[in-house]
Amino acid sequence: MTRLTDHLIVISFDCLSALDFSMLEELPNFQELLYKGSYCKHVETIYPSVTYPCHATIVTGKYPNHHGVINNTFLQPGNPSPDWYWHRFHIKGTTLYDEAKKAGMKTAALLWPVTAKANIDYNMPEIFANRPWLNQIAVSLANGSVFYQIDMNNRFGHIRKGISQPELDDFVLESAVHTIETKKPNLMLVHFTDLDTQRHYHGFSSEEAQAALKRHDIRLGRILHALKDAGIYENSTIVALGDHSALDESKAVKVNVLLKEQGLINVNEKGKVTDWKAYCKSCDGSAYIYLHNPNDKETKSRVGELLQRLQEDEHNGIEFVLTGDEAGKRGADEKAAFMIEARRGFYFHERLEGEFIDSITKEDVEERRYTVASHGYSPKKANYETVLIASGKGIREKVNIPSMHLVDEGPTFAKLLGLDLGDTDGRIIKEMFDV
Repeated sequence: MTRLTDHLIVISFDCLSALDFSMLEELPNFQELLYKGSYCKHVETIYPSVTYPCHATIVTGKYPNHHGVINNTFLQPGNPSPDWYWHRFHIKGTTLYDEAKKAGMKTAALLWPVTAKANIDYNMPEIFANRPWLNQIAVSLANGSVFYQIDMNNRFGHIRKGISQPELDDFVLESAVHTIETKKPNLMLVHFTDLDTQRHYHGFSSEEAQAALKRHDIRLGRILHALKDAGIYENSTIVALGDHSALDESKAVKVNVLLKEQGLINVNEKGKVTDWKAYCKSCDGSAYIYLHNPNDKETKSRVGELLQRLQEDEHNGIEFVLTGDEAGKRGADEKAAFMIEARRGFYFHERLEGEFIDSITKEDVEERRYTVASHGYSPKKANYETVLIASGKGIREKVNIPSMHLVDEGPTFAKLLGLDLGDTDGRIIKEMFDV
């Protein structure tokens, strides 16, 4: 296949929304991309619209139920900190970085989700030390490129303060700049989460979120400058994109409280789940309802009736209820018995104690019990789209793509590098190519 660029730099600004576009137009480095490139300010995301499924979709061109990453975290009933879909082996089929590696290209990924133990030349995966006895640096080293990560930590580790923002993104930035200047990768995937963090804990339109957008513009500028310093800017394509938007919320809906009251979840005196028949697995703005025994028709009927009753009263926060088959048709996990969508102002939480619905207080947010904005909602919700801006080699100037879907990004990026992702759910956005 014809290759349109020598270097593809994909920068994911987590939680970048279509509603941010007017601000991006005023920021100097985003302006530079927009002036020279193609863009779409109406990118429909996937369902559920959470980070790990979104990033797996970006590199595969497939919906969650086709690539296998159907949520951020695993179904682990009662676990207050469930494990995430960190590892490459959770993705079914090939990825953009797999195909680039097969083609002999040099690859790099910095905190890109679902890349632990991936075959990437310079890999700093996003993975947490999710057990008290684990060390963060040791976990990262075991799941990525050992010597590369040691080098980055030796050079820039002093910047980071655990996973606190904006320091984490500042560390990622310095690592990205150094990698561009010294390694000149053909494919680089970079994931920044500053904006997402600020929106979760301060609100969608908060001053903190606006400040994060300005920091992201500075980060983008540093990356553009690094490409120029490395002498590869003219032969590079730069893509800035978001994975999902976010919505403010003031109430947390805890369906598991009701399932426990119905005797469908049992806990011991310490509050630990001992057995369960049905469980609500949160995706924040949406949630899966799983059955321990998928063939348990009695429990499925009971849960279905409960959800329908709850939906009838808007104060319960449930906008609609899908069957597993209906969820599958939207790209979500068809193995769930049901999937529920939260109304605006609500989101789902897995907690088992307390009231069915909690009003979120300032103290809740400070203690990290709840957030005040989240994602995971249906991509069909109004004003919930994300954006994509592409500029550089192989990209036409000043082209406005009216609309596209997150599944279109993978095959489009593959085409830029002369690669093929095979059978995808998306299409190649040829309108942006300068051929």
